[in-house]
Amino acid sequence: MGLPIIVVGAGGRMGKIICELVLDHPDMDLCGMVERTEYQPRVAPVDCVVSDDFESVVDACPQEAVVIDFSNPQASLHSAEVAAKRGISLVIGTTGFSPEEQETLKGYARKTRIFWSPNMSVGVSVLQKVLPELTRALGPDYDVDIAEIHHHNKKDAPSGTALRLGECVAEARGWDLANVRNSARDGIIGPRPKEEIGIMALRGGDVVGVHTVYFMGPGECIEVTHRAESRANFARGALRAAEWLSGQEAGRLYTMKDLFEQK
Repeated sequence: MGLPIIVVGAGGRMGKIICELVLDHPDMDLCGMVERTEYQPRVAPVDCVVSDDFESVVDACPQEAVVIDFSNPQASLHSAEVAAKRGISLVIGTTGFSPEEQETLKGYARKTRIFWSPNMSVGVSVLQKVLPELTRALGPDYDVDIAEIHHHNKKDAPSGTALRLGECVAEARGWDLANVRNSARDGIIGPRPKEEIGIMALRGGDVVGVHTVYFMGPGECIEVTHRAESRANFARGALRAAEWLSGQEAGRLYTMKDLFEQK
């Protein structure tokens, strides 16, 4: 038997892709799907437990099961609460958590294995790793802005990925992103402050995700872009995280950075 997987939001765009990849994975078994009753006709026709009650699905699956949740902040926090009570592993790809909700998530992670990343892409993870080095190498004469584009149904803005990229730049310069972020330039704004990172969000069409970091210096502009062509890229990252997480200890909130550093 392979690693048991429970998918929360199995009838959603990401959920359906994750289910398909789990079914094709030689070392994983889809043991449970969580979805609201009215959306259950959308889920894959698989011989496993399907319910709108997350706890009942957890009860029906082995203790070693890993939950994968790409739903919404409220639902994901409920998943984390149940995971902490039951001692099961949880991979979260949900975006839009408030700072307070992130702290709540960290609290649950002290009791069980929880992995959270707003972007499961390998490419974005590598970008996060090289951005601080690039920021330090270019120095303070280069202004930095970030632009992100997503489909018109995305609810949160800026994206969690854009904010994380902003944190990478800010930390490399010894700044707190909350104090230097500007997402609302409009009208007569005057000269740009020295300590500022602009983070802009565009919404339209069915764009999966595009993130560009601009380093604008004397006489030149450097653009670093990651373009997601398919949601399957994020789903593959989630499966990779699930495999990795099953071998970790409880006690802290894991991220893609931890996965790559322990390879």
